[in-house]
Amino acid sequence: MSVCATFVALAALIAVWTEPPDSVRDLVTVTTLVVTVALATVIKTPVRIRSTTVAFAWVETAIVIGLAVAPASWLILATGIGVACGSVTRLAPIKTAFGVAKHTLVAGGSTLVILLLGNAWPPREPLQIVLLLGVVYLVAAVLDDLLAIPVIALASGTPIMRQFRTDLDLRIAGFAVRFLVAACTVLILRADPRLLLAVPALVLSLHLAYSTRIRSRTEQQAWQRLARATDALNVVDLDQVLTTAVTEASELFSADEIEIELREGGRTVRGNAAGIAYDGTSPQPSDIDGRVMPVALEGHNRTDDLGVLRLRFAGPVELSEREQYTLRTFASALCTAVRNAQAYAELARIAQDHAYAATHDALTGLSNRRHLLDEGSAQLTTRHADGVTALVLIDLNHFKEVNDTLGHGAGDRVLIQVAERLRRAARPDDLVARLGGDEFAVLLRGLPAPAVASHRAEALLNALHDPLDVDGMRISVEASGGIAVAPATGGMPELLRRADVAMYQAKRAGQRLATYAPARDTADLSRLTLGGELPRAVADHEFTVNFQPIVDLASGEVIGAEALARWHHPTHGLIDPLRFLEAVERSGLLPAFAEAILDQALIAACSWRDAGFDLPVSVNVSPRSLLDARFPGAVLARLRAHDLPPDRLVLELTETLTLSQLDVVDRVLSRLRDSGVRLALDDFGTGYSSLSLLSRIPVHELKIDRSFVTAMETTPEAAAVIRSTLDLGRSLNLTVVAEGVESEPQRRALWELGCAAGQGHLFARPLPAAALLASLQRGHGGRTGALAPALHDAGAVIRLPGRRAGGARTRPNTSAAGDSRQP
Repeated sequence: MSVCATFVALAALIAVWTEPPDSVRDLVTVTTLVVTVALATVIKTPVRIRSTTVAFAWVETAIVIGLAVAPASWLILATGIGVACGSVTRLAPIKTAFGVAKHTLVAGGSTLVILLLGNAWPPREPLQIVLLLGVVYLVAAVLDDLLAIPVIALASGTPIMRQFRTDLDLRIAGFAVRFLVAACTVLILRADPRLLLAVPALVLSLHLAYSTRIRSRTEQQAWQRLARATDALNVVDLDQVLTTAVTEASELFSADEIEIELREGGRTVRGNAAGIAYDGTSPQPSDIDGRVMPVALEGHNRTDDLGVLRLRFAGPVELSEREQYTLRTFASALCTAVRNAQAYAELARIAQDHAYAATHDALTGLSNRRHLLDEGSAQLTTRHADGVTALVLIDLNHFKEVNDTLGHGAGDRVLIQVAERLRRAARPDDLVARLGGDEFAVLLRGLPAPAVASHRAEALLNALHDPLDVDGMRISVEASGGIAVAPATGGMPELLRRADVAMYQAKRAGQRLATYAPARDTADLSRLTLGGELPRAVADHEFTVNFQPIVDLASGEVIGAEALARWHHPTHGLIDPLRFLEAVERSGLLPAFAEAILDQALIAACSWRDAGFDLPVSVNVSPRSLLDARFPGAVLARLRAHDLPPDRLVLELTETLTLSQLDVVDRVLSRLRDSGVRLALDDFGTGYSSLSLLSRIPVHELKIDRSFVTAMETTPEAAAVIRSTLDLGRSLNLTVVAEGVESEPQRRALWELGCAAGQGHLFARPLPAAALLASLQRGHGGRTGALAPALHDAGAVIRLPGRRAGGARTRPNTSAAGDSRQP
């Protein structure tokens, strides 16, 4: 641009040299042109773009007027000199040079148009003046825009076409006004040169009106941009808020760079209208080295102090009063947006935590029952495309003893380690969940075939094989598992129920794993219907009691009987205890049920005593009854009602269910024992808490579980447990009764080990009270009260193998109770 302007100026200088002004009037004209251009340069409307201020002046109007009254060469030189004089004291040298070059080129381009017009210039008639002057002015205006707008766009970083469209209407209106001034001026000069004195006042008035219009439009656009910018901040994502703030503020304040620093977390975001250049917590110095205008993010009430907003300019800039107010307003809106986004993020985090807590177990971090059901239900809806879905339910055996012996803290650590092992053993697509207590579940998804579920379940249980390290102790964990494949109907609840049925099948069979089999499913809807019939059954006395005799192993004589509950349903017939005892315990009918069973047992004991057989009767006690402080009073009241001594009643306790730290249990058992009621510990040896219970509740009798008796002939470990139990009984002067005696070899082996009493099918199956009395009266081998032959003749001297204390032959007082054992 400068080179072109130089050539134009040299050409004009040569023209002037060849045709200089030859009169005072010509000199006055040239001087007037210089002064007019200088004044047109000074009278301008400034607009700031970033750190650069761009002004819209009247120079092209002065150029067009000059072309009408003076030679073109004079005008070009007068334009260059006038622009230089009007700019040199106010602008930087580079801006002055740009202004001189631009306006010189505009004057040169206008001159070129005049040369092309030939003899038509200068015009003579008013209409001709307006038309030709319009053509010249149009060329001057277009040249002015073509030379200025690219420079402005480059300085502001705005696309050229976008910059060209900005305020296009105002520029066109300004060009029209200035052309009108130029045309009027030329017409006035043609009519009377003296009227030129009125032109400055007219120009000044029009300039002030135009400047006011420009400022009004600028402020209106600024407020509109502020409204759009603050509205754009109304989002709940903090990253989006900061990005929007940087880009909007860069355009709103025409800044070279925007920086936002948040106090919380020390986060700094920096960028401009093009986007974010930096976002982090360890900012580097900015590349913009110039004026920095900071404003605090305090909000309207100035109680918040969220950080600071900084405007950076490459050069010296002073914001107008309106811009300063706009900056404070934008900073306040940004403060509100940041506070809202932070609050929303915190609420979202809390909601996410709650959602996670609602679907996960707090102790282990595994999915909970709700999440398992939701995920399983979603899986079952797409199982046709994802293969076979199966569920493995895992329950830890005897986990209660860990809590009772080591404390609940140790129990929690065991559960955490079990959960971690199951998580590691599961496949990535499997869902591991803790359903509660010591019960876990693994949802197997996408299996190629149902049989694969068994292999996966084996791998899960094998992960629990190695002992756990808890507080420096090595603890072995045994578990039972149930496997069920997704059913055709019923969804996830039915799948979970089937896996639960299979798991309890495994427990009852003493196996590690069991697969659901419909034929063995007793946990069906009929059980629920039976639960609804319990009140009627209790009221109509449908529950009856059978009795299994307890026999002296040496003589075969009956020394007691155990009461076993049965339900004679009017339509279903005899119902197994496994199907109704759990429902009874869950219902509110347990006290009435227990009283009915106890009544029948005591009535039977009285009938046997009246017939000459004074036998104690054993009754099993539900763990829930031991939590009722009124239970001892009810038992003693029934004994008094039947006129039966307390020592004729033996209450059998299940060791895995009665180990409780509740004081009420201790008081209940202590009151019963102090009243003369005898206590027996049932299923002894099957749990971890036997010795702990014996130290707390002094019982009179131990009952060896039938599983040890069944395995004693083939398993040395079972025989060792029986021998240890008998030694413990002798040491504590307790009667020991073996359950499940099925054969004579078992009877003799037990007797030789020192066991005094036993019960089982070898002697008799459970019988009604009258039938048992008839068997006692009938006897065996002519001996009433005996159900088996004696192991030796009366008075014979017997050599017993092993150790056998004389106290072992003590005739035991035995027991009776409603039990869930199969006959």
